[in-house]
Amino acid sequence: MTSRTRTRSVKTAAGVHTVRIPRQRGRRGADPFVIVVPERPSLTREALGFVGRGLWHFRRALAPTGLSVLAFLVAGLLHAITWWSSLVITPVATMPVVWLLVMQRRRPARSTALAWRIGLATLATLAVVWLALAAGFGPLAGPLALLWLLILIAAQTAWLIIRPSR
Repeated sequence: MTSRTRTRSVKTAAGVHTVRIPRQRGRRGADPFVIVVPERPSLTREALGFVGRGLWHFRRALAPTGLSVLAFLVAGLLHAITWWSSLVITPVATMPVVWLLVMQRRRPARSTALAWRIGLATLATLAVVWLALAAGFGPLAGPLALLWLLILIAAQTAWLIIRPSR
């Protein structure tokens, strides 16, 4: 057998595709050709992909974190557009207290259930008050950033306790 027809056994790593280009002879064979080899993703891309897949996998458990980051961004946007938007948001702060009173009247609760209702209503009221203050003064003004972080930690902790695990 000649060397042109004989297959050469070349060891390659797993997942590597080899392309065999026959030897070019004469004038016609001098045309250029391009071989496209896919690049390996960078380490940054791999790390971001790993973090993204982890966040997607635990998306239900991290719902309060996502909502609080969204509230932070909305407060910053509202503050940048108009400072008086906080005056529109302020009446919404009474809604959790109204919810607590309506629920207690329709389905009275005692001890633990009542404590959870009061805690959730307090946390929701505090979150809406923070949103109104952050829309008026800016989310990073004074102690508002620290208050946002404390509300985030409390909401995430309560969510992990209340939420049924699978």
